[in-house]
Amino acid sequence: MNLESSGILISLRPLGETDSVARVFTSEYGVLCGMMRGAQRARKNRPLVGQVGTASWNARLDSQLGVFHWDAEKNLAATLILSRDALMFMNSAFALISTLLPEREQYKNLYQKTVVLLQELSGNNAHDAYLDWEIMLLRELGYALNLGTCSGCGTHDDLEFLSPRTGRAVCKNCGAPYATKLYRLPLTLDVTGRFIARACVSQGIELPLGRKVLNQL
Repeated sequence: MNLESSGILISLRPLGETDSVARVFTSEYGVLCGMMRGAQRARKNRPLVGQVGTASWNARLDSQLGVFHWDAEKNLAATLILSRDALMFMNSAFALISTLLPEREQYKNLYQKTVVLLQELSGNNAHDAYLDWEIMLLRELGYALNLGTCSGCGTHDDLEFLSPRTGRAVCKNCGAPYATKLYRLPLTLDVTGRFIARACVSQGIELPLGRKVLNQL
C-alpha cells in the first residue's frame, strides 16, 4: 500500500537509537503515522517538526505502522524560534491534531488552515490566528459554532453570550436569565478550550499538555 501527499510534520519521537515514529498531517489523507528510518542520525535533510513537504507512506498491509519517505520543502517553524508564544501555539495545534483527529481521514480545509497558521504565527496577530484555527478545528469536530444570530430569537444584534450546549450565540435579552450558565462573547481561548476539553472527554482522552499551557496566556 502506498500513499503520497503534501503534508506537515507534526511530531517525532525516538524509536530505538536511529529511527523515529512520525506523524504527518497530510492534505489528502489526514494524519498518517509511520517510521522514519535514520531520522535521529540524519545530518543532511534531517526531519524536523514544522517542516512542510511531500510524504510517501508505504506498508505491506493496511494495519501496519508503515514507513515514510519524507522530502522536506520548507521549515515553517524556523521563523518561530524566537517567539515563545508562537511556538506554544504551534505545539498546541500539532498536539490537538495528533490527539483528536482519526488517522487517514481527510481534513483538507483544516490542513490548508494549518499551513496558513504557521505562516501567520510569525506576525503580530499570532493569538488571533491561533484562535481562528481552533474555531475551524471545532467545526471539523462537529462543534459548528454559530456566532451570527441569537439561538433564542434570531436577532443579529446585542449578541453577548454563547451556549455551552449548542455552541450558538445568545443575545443580551434572551441570555440574561441564564447569564451564569452561558459563556461570554467574544470568543477567547478559554472558551474554545472548554469545547476542546469536551471533545477530548467524548473520545475518552485527556486534553494534551500542549493545549493546557495556553490557559496561562
